[in-house]
Amino acid sequence: MFDLINEILQTLRNNKLRTALTGFSVAWGIFMLIVLLGMGNGVTNSFMEHAMSPGSQKIDIWGGRTSRPYQGYREGRRIILKSGDIDKIEEEHKSFTSDATSTIYGNSTTFKAGRNSITQSYTGVFPSEIEMSGGNKQMIKGRFINDNDMKSCAKVIVLPDRFEKQLFDNEESLGKIVSINGLAFKVIGVYTARWGRETYIPFTTARLLTGNADNLGSISVILKDLKTEEDGKAAEKDLRQTLAAAHDFNPEDQSAVWIWNQFADGMKGLAAMSILNTSIWILGLLTLLSGIVGISNIMFVSVKERTHEIGIRRAIGARPLSILTQIITESIAITTLFGYIGIFFGTITTEILNSVFGDTDFISNPRVSMSVAVQVTVVLIISGALAGLFPALKALKVKPVEALRDE
Repeated sequence: MFDLINEILQTLRNNKLRTALTGFSVAWGIFMLIVLLGMGNGVTNSFMEHAMSPGSQKIDIWGGRTSRPYQGYREGRRIILKSGDIDKIEEEHKSFTSDATSTIYGNSTTFKAGRNSITQSYTGVFPSEIEMSGGNKQMIKGRFINDNDMKSCAKVIVLPDRFEKQLFDNEESLGKIVSINGLAFKVIGVYTARWGRETYIPFTTARLLTGNADNLGSISVILKDLKTEEDGKAAEKDLRQTLAAAHDFNPEDQSAVWIWNQFADGMKGLAAMSILNTSIWILGLLTLLSGIVGISNIMFVSVKERTHEIGIRRAIGARPLSILTQIITESIAITTLFGYIGIFFGTITTEILNSVFGDTDFISNPRVSMSVAVQVTVVLIISGALAGLFPALKALKVKPVEALRDE
C-alpha cells in the first residue's frame, strides 16, 4: 500500500507542471459540474415551489364566443358563465374536483376607518383563496373567510398588513369596523404577502354588492388525485363537455370557453426540468472530459518512462493484473485528488449563490445534495479508471526482453 502511494507521489513529482495543468482541468471540470448542478437544482426547486404549489393545481375557465354554429345557434354567440356552472362542475366531477370557485372584483372605492381612509377595491372570494395562494399569502392575525361567512353573506373583511397600518395607525384592527360605500364591514383577519394587496370579502357578499348578478367572469376548478399531464388534459376535456351541455355549444369549439390548464402546464414544465438537468450533466461531463484526456496523457508518458521498470517486474514474475491495477489506481488517485478540489470550491460557490439568490423567485436553494456528491464521486472514479485503462493496456503489451533493453 505504501509502495503504491510512493509511486503515485513519484509520478506527480516527475511531471509537476504537466500534472498541475491537467489537474486544474479536472478540478475546473468538476467545479463547473457542481455549480451547474447547483444552479439547475435552484431553478428546479423554484419551479416546483411555484408550478407544483396548491395554487397551480387548478384549471381556470373564462367565457368566450362560439366559432361554430350548433343546434340552431349561429357562431359568434357570447358564452357567459353562471353561478350554476360551479354546482354542475362540483356535482359531475367529484373524482378530480376538490373545489370550484370564482372571484368578483369590485370597483375602486373609499375605505374608511375613523379619520383614516384609502382608495381601494374589494375582491369577493371563496374560503379556499388563501390556501391557493401557494404560500404567497400568510395570515398573521385572526382568520380568513369561512363557509359560515359565505352562507350568511356576512359583512366581514380581511385586510393586507399594509392597509391595516394605514387605516388603524398600527393599532389593533381585529373586530373593528371598515366602512365601504357606507356599509360597515368587520375586520376578521390580517395577512401578509410577498406580492399582491387585495382586500377580501366573502364571494356571496360581493355578489350582493354588485346587484346579485348570476354572471361570473371566471371559474377556477381546484384539482385532486391527478398524476400526469394526460390526467390534466382529460379533466379539461370533461369540464369543456359539461359547460358545452349547460350553454349549448359544440364541445369541440375551443373559442366558446377559454381554459388555462395550469396543472397540465406544470407537468410539461416538469418534463422540461428533467431535460434541463440531463443537459447540465452532459455539459459538465464534456467539460470534465478535457481533464480526463490530460490524465490519460500523463499516464501514457508515465508508462513510457517506466518501461524498463515494467520489464523488470514482468521478468521477476509480476502478474499482468498487478501492473494493470497499479496504473489504473494511480490514474484514479490523481483524478480523485484534483476532483475533490473542484468539489470543495464548487460547494463553496453554491453556498455563496444560495446566500445571494436563495430567496429570489427564479432560484431557490441552489445547493447540491448528498446524492449528487455521491454521483460526482462515482463519476470521478469511473473517469480515473478510464483515463488509466488504455495506458495500462499498453503497458501489458510490453515484452519483458524488449523492456529490459529499453534505454
